[in-house]
Amino acid sequence: MSIDKGDGTLVVHAGLPAPVPGEPFLPGPVFAAPFHLDPVTGPTENGYGRPDNPTRRALEGAIGELEGGSVRAFATGQAAITALLLSVLRSGDTVALPSDGYFTVRAFAEGTLRDLGVRTILVPTAGPYPSFEGVRLVLLETPANPGLDVCDLAAVSALAHEAGALVAVDNTTATPLGQRPLSLGADLVVASGTKALTGHSDVLLGYVAGNDDDLLAKVTTWRAQTGGVPGAFDCWLAHRSLATLDLRLARQTTNAAAVAGFLATRADVTGLRWPGLPTDPSYAVAAAQMRRIPGIVSFDLGSAERVARFLATSELVFAATSFGGLHTTADRRAQWGDDTPPGFLRLSCGIEDTPDLLADLTAALDAA
Repeated sequence: MSIDKGDGTLVVHAGLPAPVPGEPFLPGPVFAAPFHLDPVTGPTENGYGRPDNPTRRALEGAIGELEGGSVRAFATGQAAITALLLSVLRSGDTVALPSDGYFTVRAFAEGTLRDLGVRTILVPTAGPYPSFEGVRLVLLETPANPGLDVCDLAAVSALAHEAGALVAVDNTTATPLGQRPLSLGADLVVASGTKALTGHSDVLLGYVAGNDDDLLAKVTTWRAQTGGVPGAFDCWLAHRSLATLDLRLARQTTNAAAVAGFLATRADVTGLRWPGLPTDPSYAVAAAQMRRIPGIVSFDLGSAERVARFLATSELVFAATSFGGLHTTADRRAQWGDDTPPGFLRLSCGIEDTPDLLADLTAALDAA
């Protein structure tokens, strides 16, 4: 479907087959591992479930319509990002990673990539940016998780390309309805579909997207040979969930705007970040680059003990990791070894009624 359609129309129809009387809108999952082969010519499209599956292809087509590129789905977001790194990088290469991005990627670089002879440089999402001369791959994450800094994708991609580097963008936080990195200069997109993309807290999923056939071929071969594929039922659940993405994001963004505005009035809250606030350091870049701001707010309550009291008192905010789901959740990132202050909290706004959420946050903060 043409991307000139509205977001709601796109997500409802993305990846669906042509209508056939008597058939469902979205066919059920195909669970086969082996398929019948032509005894003369061998496999055509479906031969074996690890390299290919019709339910997975339908999901990849749907996400591809939203990202504006071809997609390869993986079992998790981490599987997708490690596949990208290991299929592109070789011993002696240098990769630039966000110093304030998802900490597991940095841990992977400091362990596995280092042992394979890959050098890592860490760069803040909001800059300043070093020279990318001699860098093979620049990985950007914007808005960064969990600090929510934003970088100018077109500008940084141009700098990287001038130096001969490839650019990949982690689009997990924004989703393709928030921004399309491929249209802003990125060579590849990687994301966790576990978060807002599927949004029901019941699927682990990742994907890599791009328009460079050679790069995608490397990623495809890596996936086929290492086997990090999502199951058919997970793919079907994810495709089903895409249809409500526009509606879910709209409510989450509305709630985040209200929550950020409310938290800005609290003297007992520090370090507030939401790129949709005019006072946020990333507001200007986000307003120019993003089609919508995600429903995630970060702030600091000063101590782990105060966070615990806040979460224990709240009736609507669940203590949970991950983000982008239907329910409002909060995650004290330091408990996972992330290099954030002990009272730092990433709040993921769900789709509850805004007045109810604000009332609950007020009561919980007052009690804490």
